[in-house]
Amino acid sequence: MKPRIILAKLAAVGACAMLLTACASSQMPISPANDDVDAAPPPPTVTPNGSNQEQAAACDLDAIQYAIGEPFDEAMGSQLQSESSTRQARVLRPGEAATMDHRPDRLNIHLDDQDVIEELRCG
Repeated sequence: MKPRIILAKLAAVGACAMLLTACASSQMPISPANDDVDAAPPPPTVTPNGSNQEQAAACDLDAIQYAIGEPFDEAMGSQLQSESSTRQARVLRPGEAATMDHRPDRLNIHLDDQDVIEELRCG
């Protein structure tokens, strides 16, 4: 081998060794407990809007259970919304997409293929 190639290879190996030594000697910040894990902030505190009693009162399913098995129409939807004391009603038919957000003051009216009410839920 030529001396220049040997010197170039030795220089490359030396540079790699110096880089590895520099990386190994650097210190990472550690947590106050002196373990090797970075300290993370505590998780946020989540509080619901209103008390549990307010949320329970936002949708009264007991008042509308009579409607299960009844045919659905727009007048029935308005009546169920009023009697359940909800702010809004959502009609869900088989195969329709629906958002998964939970709203305690919303009435979900689940229908079958013939638009007969098969389930009523709050949320």
